[in-house]
Amino acid sequence: MGKVRRRQFLIAAGALLIAPLVADAQQATKVPRVGVLIPSTPAATANLIAAFEQGLREHGYVIGQNIVLDYRYSGGPIEPVPGLASELVRAEVNIIVTTTDAVVRAVKQHAQAIPIVFVNSSDPVGSGLVKTLARPGANITGLTNFAPEVSGKRIQLLKETVPTLSRVAYLWNRDVAGAADVYREIETAARRLSMEIQSVEVRRAEDIDRAFAALPKGGDMALLVQVPNPVFYAMRTQISDLANARRLPSMFNRVEYVSDGGLMSYGPNVQEMYRRAAAYVDKILKGAKPADLPVEQPTKLELVINLKTAKALGLTFPPSILLRADRVIE
Repeated sequence: MGKVRRRQFLIAAGALLIAPLVADAQQATKVPRVGVLIPSTPAATANLIAAFEQGLREHGYVIGQNIVLDYRYSGGPIEPVPGLASELVRAEVNIIVTTTDAVVRAVKQHAQAIPIVFVNSSDPVGSGLVKTLARPGANITGLTNFAPEVSGKRIQLLKETVPTLSRVAYLWNRDVAGAADVYREIETAARRLSMEIQSVEVRRAEDIDRAFAALPKGGDMALLVQVPNPVFYAMRTQISDLANARRLPSMFNRVEYVSDGGLMSYGPNVQEMYRRAAAYVDKILKGAKPADLPVEQPTKLELVINLKTAKALGLTFPPSILLRADRVIE
């Protein structure tokens, strides 16, 4: 064998030996990809995404370098969710982060082998997403807003703020997971306070104007909005504006509604829940199984009030409410 051919042979043989090592190294350093599927719009959920990304940074991740985020938005309706979930599966994401029971169920059907981290689930056990909060038992875990007494407490806070109230218009979609149970809880709480519940069903964003047009103005009625409901959350500014235009004191579950003009909110800090979701992502990427990661429940509920809206409605918050408020928007 000539010197040139011998040299070529050695180079080729060396390349064959090195190739598997290079492939293994590339596989070992493959950047994890996390799918984030939101049943809303980018604008409506910008603060939540910012909180999630902040949580990732706190765990040492640099987005675009040692982690890739693949976002999908449905715009509010649930119908696009299956297709978006399939897109994330084809993108070979390592984890999917999503929210609300109905959306999680839809994602699960199309991503049965991918870990799913949920945020703001209303009843993960009752919805069949997990076996128990302590031991989820499958490929799903995350954070729930489940606190059975909260709906009744919201009505109580409304009555305390406006003692003359005798009716509450409840804006809801009965097709949302757990909706019927929450409605019965609200009715029970209203009866204890000698109040009536007026059911106002809305399934699509296009129906919101019509629903409000059918409501009387102010007087002895207030507005309570279903939670969680991605359509309502995406349209929260419109809902707050319509409630104020009809002079309806309004109660929500999240500060974002109040920041956008609603009167009051009482519930967990969902923005903080998104930040905490990053801890689940970190643990799973480091080898933990969703089945072994307990579902986190809210440890603190926040009361937020809007003084500007109260003034526009001709209301004055009683001292008992002002003293309990965790945040005051002026």
